[in-house]
Amino acid sequence: MAASCKGKGVELQVLGSGGPELVADRASTSYLIRRDGKPSVLIDSGGGSALRFAEAGAKVADLDLVVFSHYHLDHSADFPALVKSSYFQERQRPLEVLGPTGNADFPSTTQLLRSMFAKPNGIYRYLSDYLPADGEAGADAYALLPRDIETSEKIPKIAFEKNGLKVSALRQHHGNSPALAWRVQTGGVSIVFSGDTDGKNLELIADHADLLVAHNAIPESANGSIRDLHMAPSRIGEIAGAANVRNLLLSHRMARSLGQEESTQAAIAMSWHR
Repeated sequence: MAASCKGKGVELQVLGSGGPELVADRASTSYLIRRDGKPSVLIDSGGGSALRFAEAGAKVADLDLVVFSHYHLDHSADFPALVKSSYFQERQRPLEVLGPTGNADFPSTTQLLRSMFAKPNGIYRYLSDYLPADGEAGADAYALLPRDIETSEKIPKIAFEKNGLKVSALRQHHGNSPALAWRVQTGGVSIVFSGDTDGKNLELIADHADLLVAHNAIPESANGSIRDLHMAPSRIGEIAGAANVRNLLLSHRMARSLGQEESTQAAIAMSWHR
């Protein structure tokens, strides 16, 4: 069950800290940033996280923004359920949905949402009022506004800035999946989300962050292709040190990294402070 927040200042609620494996009591990746108790930014929406979103007392009607790191199922599968849930709420403004561009193997953010909701061929086209065609007005009080964020690996790009909320993105490497790291700044607090990544240049967007949420999918002993897809603990420590982050939170735990806490923390500490 999602832990409760105090309702003051900027708070991060971890809705899902798992990966693609099905693990009891651990939803796949999803995070919720609250401002003075009100849900503001949703980062990813992996399998099982819609239940945690409800347990947290959150509503899509309150969200200012949704962002995706990439479109593996463990980061995006529950998004349609959240969209449908908003039918029973009273949202009165559009909801921007930001994420990476596409390639031959993965859709862009705009393509993904259209493949879900748009007529005539969307999988959930009965919900097409949420994604009206250009020039058409949706029957509901708000529409989804998907936007593809194209950025380099060397310069973070401001993707959203409104009402004291500033969100930036940096391109990351995660195999053949287009991927982004995100930095959310609000209320004088900055939180960075690594997503699934090898960590290249991640310190550029994590610079002096109050909190870095780093994905710990592999142990320090991992070799081969999975080390090219994910950050080893020593790499997480290097990034945290180079970026001078204040706090570090490990997430996206998998069977191969669970139970490795002692060696993981040791590797992070050694590379962080050297």
